[in-house]
Amino acid sequence: MYSYCYGNKHSALNLGLHCKIRISLLKKSETSAHQLIMSRAQAESVIKNIIREIVQECASKGHSLSETLVAFMVKAVVLDPRNEFNVDRTLTKDDVQKLIKYCVERLIDVRSPSLDTIKMQVYFDMNYTSRREFLDEHRRVLDARLTPVTREITDSRARTREELESLYRKIVSYVLLRSGLGSPTDIAVVREATAALQSVFPQTELGTFMSLTKRDKERQLQELTLIVSGIRLFNKECGKGGEGIDDLPGILNEAIPATTQNVDIEIQNSQQAAFRYTTLVESLQQHDPLPSPSEFPIQLLKDSLINVRQHEAFLRILLNDIIGCAQQVEMLVNQLSARMEQLQQTVQSKTAVPTAQVYPQFISISHLWTCFQDEMVLLSVLSNILASIEPFTRTQRDMFPEELVAPHIQNLEVKTDEQRILETMGNRVDPADFKDNPAIQWLFPETTKNYDRLLLQYRGCCGYAIVKYDRLLLPGNPDIGIMQYQEKLYVFSSKAAAYEFARNPEEYITLVGEAAKKSPELIQLLELHQQFAAISPYSQGEGGKLIEKPVTKSDSGTQTDTHILEENIVKDYEWNEWELRRKALKLANLRSKITKSSQTNLSNLRRQNATQVYLPKDQISQTKTTGQSNVPKPQVFLAGLRGIRGIRTMVKVDLTRDVDEI
Repeated sequence: MYSYCYGNKHSALNLGLHCKIRISLLKKSETSAHQLIMSRAQAESVIKNIIREIVQECASKGHSLSETLVAFMVKAVVLDPRNEFNVDRTLTKDDVQKLIKYCVERLIDVRSPSLDTIKMQVYFDMNYTSRREFLDEHRRVLDARLTPVTREITDSRARTREELESLYRKIVSYVLLRSGLGSPTDIAVVREATAALQSVFPQTELGTFMSLTKRDKERQLQELTLIVSGIRLFNKECGKGGEGIDDLPGILNEAIPATTQNVDIEIQNSQQAAFRYTTLVESLQQHDPLPSPSEFPIQLLKDSLINVRQHEAFLRILLNDIIGCAQQVEMLVNQLSARMEQLQQTVQSKTAVPTAQVYPQFISISHLWTCFQDEMVLLSVLSNILASIEPFTRTQRDMFPEELVAPHIQNLEVKTDEQRILETMGNRVDPADFKDNPAIQWLFPETTKNYDRLLLQYRGCCGYAIVKYDRLLLPGNPDIGIMQYQEKLYVFSSKAAAYEFARNPEEYITLVGEAAKKSPELIQLLELHQQFAAISPYSQGEGGKLIEKPVTKSDSGTQTDTHILEENIVKDYEWNEWELRRKALKLANLRSKITKSSQTNLSNLRRQNATQVYLPKDQISQTKTTGQSNVPKPQVFLAGLRGIRGIRTMVKVDLTRDVDEI
């Protein structure tokens, strides 16, 4: 099994450039395009140096950190208004030293749930990707490892018998390494693979193989791997081989439920911790004045709540992928069983079977087995990520163990998210109260399709509670009503919270962003990237100030069908009246024509001929009386045709009888 570390979608430089830092290296009077480009390049260089210096200083204190994490912390420190960084002026040397000092202090704090959350987010962002990218990366790594073996085979110029035998052994090793069905150092596995390869590609065929181009050699090697793997898998199914081949379907059927159970347990633990922290924070905030930090650090409680909520969100992503693995494995098991049964019927009680019938089936079985291997790799990567993000929750668990929190909440009702939602069920918003503000629309389950699949802002948390209770995360209840404002959807923890937020949505949206500046881990947890992603150029701000602006453009693509409706074109349609007249005259002309055809010995059976004629009409006539007539048949006798002695002329005698004699 392999474990990979994927590059972050946002490089350290980009994260640093997202910071609200403007290092102006030009005078305000220098505003040319070339100078502006040079200023940006130099600013990037300075930011890189700041990040590098922070990394080195943390390393000197015994903390090895990535540049990505440091860049995120630079952004967090600058965004936090409590640090009083003025982005409207040139960053001085003292500002840079102050920035480095604050970043180092936060990065080496070993008792900070907020820092753990940021580390968790950076790790997950760098190591987690989509299923397809995971598998593509696995195949890329496998191809890279096989490149030396492939090159030795394709570049070989073997001539002697010993060289050809060595080349054949390399092909066997390649087949084993590519298929992953056993170790090439196991003698039993090598013998079985060699026997399977010889049945498909005997050693006498090496001469033909050597004459191929390099690309054709690589293609044939891959095809041989599939066929040999299919033969070995079929022999294993029949109980006649399969040395070194693991039972991947059985392993997956045991590993997936166990991994799913582990993730479920982790989700439940995170949820229980979140429920306890939420109840305790609500209880402490009800005191007036608030308890002193020495009694119970309420801000650390909120940071811990954010930490467990982020952990729960990542766990649910992993759980969804594991469930997808289970569904894929179930489908593959059924397909493999059907293929094996079909192959057994093909080769059953037959001494010889055409290769055209069995080779495609062997290849199909190999492809299915490769899919099982992909699921093993994917499950291994997900398990590694699951184990790697768990340490990022230890700080809050050590600071607020269950035995420490339990005495403070023993007389309180610890509500789950489901209980909070049930308490507010049926208490809906009345859209009629917001007729004066047409920009606000309210959505309800009975009037909205796919209501439970809508993309909600703040990951379904109540924006009013985040502002009102200073970064407290409370789940929103969609049954109260989903507020649609500027094409975004918001949910709330109560009807009163919905009315308060709807009175001035712009103000609350801005205040949520200000709260995220104090706890930068909320930017990813609440998905606030759009609010912090776009920063206007330095020269466009009023008076040279750096201001934020909303993203108004994005890359998009659309595709429209050429013909949406079915094609219905009448080929013989004619709009011209004179053309129709010409065709009518032509048809009338044909009625008086006769079609003739002839056939000769040379044209016989060459092609089929067909003619079409108008059949004669059936006609009859009727007269008043029926009569008949008969005339004698003319008869003439010619004498002297062959000559008569003494007579030189021919004599014609009329023998026709008279009409009266009849």
